[in-house]
Amino acid sequence: MNIREFSSRTGISAHTLRYYEKIGLLRHIHRLPNGHRDFTEKDLHWVTFVQRLKDTGMPLEQIHRYADLREMGDTTLAERQRLLEAHARNLRESLRQQQRHLDSLEDKIALYRSAIKRGRFP
Repeated sequence: MNIREFSSRTGISAHTLRYYEKIGLLRHIHRLPNGHRDFTEKDLHWVTFVQRLKDTGMPLEQIHRYADLREMGDTTLAERQRLLEAHARNLRESLRQQQRHLDSLEDKIALYRSAIKRGRFP
């Protein structure tokens, strides 16, 4: 599929996809005789995973490290697992912190609702 269709299917701009290729997150992209990129379903699955890592707060440098390990093959499975486990721990802690923030906001909202209901507001 061409970059326009790939961009549409992934929700990632063509500019960002070109950047990912330039920095080595997208590798071995097939090119047509005219030089245009020809993405595969395998590329789609990979970039979807990359986007998930990015969306969950993994820094680009760690995603790049993961991509490097992936490129090295199955001998890096344990290291890739450790990298993802560390990210999962960080993500769980971030979720706990976000939940504390949400709880605090909901407490404040409840306080305002109660004050408004009792007619106690400026």
